[in-house]
Formats: sequence, C-alpha cells, structure tokens
Amino acid sequence: MEPDLKKSSSEQVEDIKRGNHADDIVSMPASLAALSDSELQQLGRRATLKMDLVIMPILVVMYILNYLDRQNIASAKLADIETDLGLSNVQYQTAVSILFVGYILMQIPSNMIAGKIKWPGLYICGGMAGWGIISALMAIVHNYAGLLTARIFLGFIEAIFFPGALYFLSLFYNRRQFAFRTAILYSGSQLGNAFGGLFAIGILRLDGTHGLEGWRWLFLVEGVMTTGLAIVFAFLLPNSNKKILGLSAIECDFVQWNYASDQGQADERSEMSAGKGFMMAVLDPKTWLLTGILYATYIVGAVANFFPSVVAGLGYDRTTTYGLTAPPFVLCVFCMLINGFHSDKTQERFLHIVIPLCITLAANVIAVSSLNIAARYTAMMLLPASFYSAAVVILSWITGSLSQPSIKRASAIALINSLCNTPNVWGSYIYFGAPRYVVAFIVNVAATAVAIGFAIATRMYLGRQNVKLERGQDLGRNGPTDRQIAAGFRYLL
Repeated sequence: MEPDLKKSSSEQVEDIKRGNHADDIVSMPASLAALSDSELQQLGRRATLKMDLVIMPILVVMYILNYLDRQNIASAKLADIETDLGLSNVQYQTAVSILFVGYILMQIPSNMIAGKIKWPGLYICGGMAGWGIISALMAIVHNYAGLLTARIFLGFIEAIFFPGALYFLSLFYNRRQFAFRTAILYSGSQLGNAFGGLFAIGILRLDGTHGLEGWRWLFLVEGVMTTGLAIVFAFLLPNSNKKILGLSAIECDFVQWNYASDQGQADERSEMSAGKGFMMAVLDPKTWLLTGILYATYIVGAVANFFPSVVAGLGYDRTTTYGLTAPPFVLCVFCMLINGFHSDKTQERFLHIVIPLCITLAANVIAVSSLNIAARYTAMMLLPASFYSAAVVILSWITGSLSQPSIKRASAIALINSLCNTPNVWGSYIYFGAPRYVVAFIVNVAATAVAIGFAIATRMYLGRQNVKLERGQDLGRNGPTDRQIAAGFRYLL
C-alpha cells in the first residue's frame, strides 16, 4: 500500500490515521491500537510537541554556540586581533579557512561513530564541551602559530555537531517532519550570525580589564559558556526515541511507531557495519546529485564568513556595522522556518529549493552591480534568507532520500556535509577587492545557477525512480530497502 505523501497536518504530525499507514509491515503497538482515531491524533500532537520542547531548544542553543565559537574570529578581526598578533591579511584568511580542514576531515568518521553507538546525544554534548574548552583557550594565544593550531583543533571537534545533529534528528522525526525541524535547527546558526555581533559589542567593552584585550575576552566568555551548558545538556538530551525526557511510555510508543511507519522500518544500528554503510552512500547516485545542489549553495554561503567585512563596505563605524549585520539573519530565521514548514506541509522539496535560489541569484546580481548603499544592503538582506531557506530543504531531501539503512544515512549526511563545506576553505580567498568584492559575487552568481541545475537533475532522477517503484521494478542496492518497498515507500519530490 502506497502512503499518501501529499498529506500533512498543520501541527507537523504525520497523517496518523490507521488506514494511511503500512500497518501490515510496521505493526501498531497494542497501547496505540486500543485508542480511537481522535485519541491517537491527540496523543500524536501531544507527544510530538513535548519531544520538540525537549530536543529543539537544546539543539538550537548548541548551534548558536557552535556558530559563535567558530565565527567569533570575524568579530575579533574588527577588534584588532590582526594588529595584536601581527597577522597579515593572508595569515588572517588562513586562520579563518584552516578550521574547515579539520571540520571536513572529521565529519565522516564522527557520524559513523554516532551511527553505531548507543548514546548519540551524550556524544554530541561531549563534543560541545570539547570545542568550548578549545575556544576558551584561544584567549591565551600570542602569535599566528598558536592561533592556527587552536583553529585546527576547534575544527576537528566542532565537526561532531552539525552532521551529528542532523543524524540525531533523523532518529526522532520522519520525512514529513524533517524540513521544519531542520529549519529550526539551522535557525541557531542564523541567530548566532544575527546576535553574535551584538553580543561581541558587549563583551568587547571588557577590553583592557585585567590586562586582556577585548578579543581575548570574546574567546574566553563564549568558550566557558559553551562548556558549562554542554554539561547541563548531557543530562537532558535523549539518546533514542525509546526514552525521552517528559514523555510517557505510550507517547514514546507513538514516536517510535510514527517514525517506523513512514520509513517502512525502524532503525537498526547493528544491521550492517559502518564501513559497508559508508560504501553504500558513496555508490548511490542520489548522494552525488544532492551533493551538487548543496555544494553550489554553500559556495554562496561562504559569504557568511566575511559578512561583517562585506557590510563594513557600506562605510559605517564598527558599532553600526555590527548592528547592521543582525537584520539580515533575523529575516533569514523567519524565511527558513516558513519555507521548511511549508515544504513539510505540502510534501514538496524541489520548488522550495529552486524558488529561494532564484532570489539568491537576483541578490548576487545586485551586489556585483552596484555600490549604492540601499541596493547593496537590500542584497545583503536577501542573501542569507534565500540560500539558507534553500539549504534546510536540501538537507531534508538528503535525509529522506538516503534514509535506510540508518548507518548509510549517517554516513551520507556526513559525507555530503563534509564535501559541501570545502568552499569555506577556498572561498575566503575570493573575498578581496573591498568594498565591491567583484570576483566573489560573480562566483556566487555562477554557483547559484549550478545549484538550480543540480536540483532539476535530482528532481528528474527521483521522479524516474518513483515510476520504477510504481511498476514494481527492482532498483538494486541504491533503492529503498525491501521492507521500505513493501511498505510503499516513495521519494519525496
């Protein structure tokens, strides 16, 4: 029986009426079978909301701090870290980009670990404590070598979080719930972008206190705060959907059944080795089509690393520049949430990616064409809101299209995210020629067009795969599992 992939409730709970699930494949627990349809609907809404209130605020705060600790070097630049450490422009650019070397290299092995262990929540919290300690220690660096070393190690440890968080969410939320939750998660990075500069203004007022420069206080305060919260979160974040803080046994039963009935099967971490799951991800054409969309989108996203400097090109003082960096990312949060919510509600992915990318294309054309303050700031407002709105839906497309086995999903998420973060390494070197940054914005225009092209190709490929599934054709090892096929699995388009 094929599930109705077009239906979705306004509360982002799956269509949980018994007749619309593959109950012959995924059995409904006795505790749920005893309930009427209305009682089941009410239980589902309550369980999902309670789970949201436990998981999502923690992950959002984690991502805010992950982003602050990674990007505070941009605020430190405006606080004279280059002068105090005697850095050249190239050395500063290298310090920015070197973090992503470790960040890229560690993501795949880290998610392979997360996909096999019993405590993924605790693992993510441990990583958070680790990067917080390293960030705090950056307050004591006294030269380029020390800064570079700290940034390398920071990248290695921070690699645990984002792909780990996406995999972690995929343990609790199914495909019809995932885009909106990804948008909520991603809002953490954008809130970090929005208020990181404003937060920096407050901390930099400590400049000279106890003989420490303002940028040292920036690293120290944010690092200590991160480490302290990681310890608290370790006691709150669940490690599986079988036991979630605040949820009763029957509510956990619903979460597990709701998840498995959409996937066509429950997750089973022991069904294959991490290495085999990784190879399945590598050999699947869907991995590379989806990589193409996200990679090109993240080329444009590299502008976030230099956003304060690009906005500084408008000619305002440091405090005003920090303030002007906030509104684009506040707008971005609202746009991501709306786009992610609507994508889940309509069960559509392609248009929710391509339409925002068209806005990205227009914003980059404006940015490269004019130095008019109004036009330039309009482009800065549109850029994060559009390409990040597309990115959250791309990530949900990845998770839903490469969903089983679970270790394949974990490996695919990490593989794609690690490859797609490489523009953060080389992208910093195209942001020269202030205040216009012509080369950077021309590259962004081309990358946006490439992303749209890959989205079209992915939509066509998945559409053909669904036609084959309708005909009962075998898609081989790159298609859904046997249990998913028996449950009527179809790719979301």
